[in-house]
Amino acid sequence: MSAITVTKRSLFWGGPTSSREYGQALSLLLVAPLLLLLCTAFLYPLAGLFWGSVFAPEATLKHYLRVLQEPLYLLILWRTFELAFIVTVLALLLGYPVALAMARVSGRAAMLIGACVLIPLWTSVLVRSYAWIVLLQRNGLVNTSLHEAGLIEAPLQLLYTQGAVVVAMTQVLLPFMVLPIYSVVRSIPDDLTRAARNLGAGGLQAFLRVTLPLSLPGVSAGVLITFILSLGFYITPALVGGPRTLMMSTLIGQQTTELLNWSFAGALSAVLLLTTLFLVVVFRRTLALNRGLKLG
Repeated sequence: MSAITVTKRSLFWGGPTSSREYGQALSLLLVAPLLLLLCTAFLYPLAGLFWGSVFAPEATLKHYLRVLQEPLYLLILWRTFELAFIVTVLALLLGYPVALAMARVSGRAAMLIGACVLIPLWTSVLVRSYAWIVLLQRNGLVNTSLHEAGLIEAPLQLLYTQGAVVVAMTQVLLPFMVLPIYSVVRSIPDDLTRAARNLGAGGLQAFLRVTLPLSLPGVSAGVLITFILSLGFYITPALVGGPRTLMMSTLIGQQTTELLNWSFAGALSAVLLLTTLFLVVVFRRTLALNRGLKLG
């Protein structure tokens, strides 16, 4: 093969600088199946849903005006973001110590903590939601234990409440907060913490000045994943919360499966998606600004 042919092929494939890098054409070829799947299974149905919310049966914005003008739908939208925020905060408060323990211990203790995090993740969400129904119902384990301990006289209304939804969603989504934080904390060298301790910092001060700032990329990833998944949660709020804690996902499901109002369901989906994207952009820009101020 001549040098001219090699040069042309190198230009066509982008001229990788090492054996671990691919040219532009080869990279596009490798991701083409994923892009095709994304377009056919996600973007095309989503675009059709949004198109139907505006142009079916005629070009109109009445469905979006209905969402914004009727207080019921705004209340459901606010409740959805409120529950997602509470679940995200609780998952962060509970998940960060677990991720820190996973990264710092070794041996059987690490395997035990990892099993406690991963085994629920491998279990169906439907099964875990029904488990919470068994625990929180009037004759469930929680009410029975409280009654036998003499703390209550009559069963408490624990199921079909907002608190039940928050607890169940936090337990289901906790692994999505733990794993990103764990992957980042594990990559932090132990020498940095020991150096801070040798320079006179206490355990808490070394954590606040070394470990916590370096783990913020994992925290931001876990927060975004948990928050976005909370916004679109359907099974757990429908089973554990009931009609009292109606969320946007449940409302969209009712519009499509029971009322067959696909146009209005598309408008609800568009409002939820655009609001979510706006909050994600604001969160990322705020985080980037805080990093810039700290570096400055």
